[in-house]
Amino acid sequence: MTSLEAARELLSEFPVVDGHNDLPWALRAQVRYDLDARDIAADQSAHLHTDIPRLRAGGVGAQYWSVYVRTDSPDPVAATLEQIDCVRQLLDRHPGDLRPALTAADMEAARGEGRIASLMGAEGGHSIANSLGTLRGLYGLGVRYMTLTHNDNVDWADSATDEPKAGGLTAFGREVVREMNRLGMLVDLSHVAATTMRDALDASSAPVIFSHSSARAVCDHPRNVPDDVLERLPANGGMAMVTFVPKFVLQAAVDWTAAADENMRAHGFHPLDTTAEAMKVHRAFEERRPRPVATVATVADHLDHMREAAGIDHVGIGGDYDGTAFTPDGLADVSGYPNLLAELLDRGWSKADLAKLTWKNAVRVLDAAQDVARGLQATRPPSNATIESLDG
Repeated sequence: MTSLEAARELLSEFPVVDGHNDLPWALRAQVRYDLDARDIAADQSAHLHTDIPRLRAGGVGAQYWSVYVRTDSPDPVAATLEQIDCVRQLLDRHPGDLRPALTAADMEAARGEGRIASLMGAEGGHSIANSLGTLRGLYGLGVRYMTLTHNDNVDWADSATDEPKAGGLTAFGREVVREMNRLGMLVDLSHVAATTMRDALDASSAPVIFSHSSARAVCDHPRNVPDDVLERLPANGGMAMVTFVPKFVLQAAVDWTAAADENMRAHGFHPLDTTAEAMKVHRAFEERRPRPVATVATVADHLDHMREAAGIDHVGIGGDYDGTAFTPDGLADVSGYPNLLAELLDRGWSKADLAKLTWKNAVRVLDAAQDVARGLQATRPPSNATIESLDG
């Protein structure tokens, strides 16, 4: 049996729980949620990284669908609700393949049924507009993690890619973490500054996640996780889910990406814009200046390091498909996960290791966070604190 065959066999039993996929945003940006125009029951490789046939081919058993909205959205709460509605429409359209999931037990039930457990994660604290009531509202609608920031600071937390303002978390930011713990909503530390990571670990009584981040020791980008933070995950119980985005995993891609982003801005596009018009600008830039190419091995290097720093019980996968313009060779879309597992098998990862990487760790972390929440809810009422009352 080849490594690729062995990888596919393992995925049939322990499929991938992927921490982050931006399909809802791609559907918003490309077709304004016209799900007939992007019917994911059919091959959408001309437009998207994600569709059901390729999720099946990739051995995906659970997906956290990102309900991301841009930080400059005029009404981020309404836009987040539209993103949630998009996920619900997808679930209604494809009940034979996608199963709504709110708990670890739901994830296991979906695996038993051969369906893809579908969870939601809000990407950025701007989605709650400084309101703990809104946070609870998102949880009630099914959101099971929130990334504390996206690329820009929020009033109560510093982002990895903005100028420091809060010095990590403010008092209200710590209250957000505590309320997420009480709800059973995972605290996601992708995108946040290292100071915010450390403050959140100090404040959280439940496991945290990094839904799509890699190792800073392997690629020195502020979006990645420093070793001292990875080393704290065993005590916390959380996990770091490696991302595939070339500019976060390949050092040579960092400078190229900075130039490409500046080129996008010069042409009037946001650097994260993946519409057809924006991609034409990207491709023209790439023709003039070929981009450094990440590979499956590049991603595996990060996982090797993350396993060494945090331990096998604290690693996972969060590809960030449909949220990036470029992907590594061998990981072009959601069908590529077997290639990564084959590479890890060739490096000596055991099948038991890979079962934790793909499925077991993510299920355990959600279950643990919800167990903490049950205890907190028995002793603590919902917080009605405001940012004004805590931060002045």
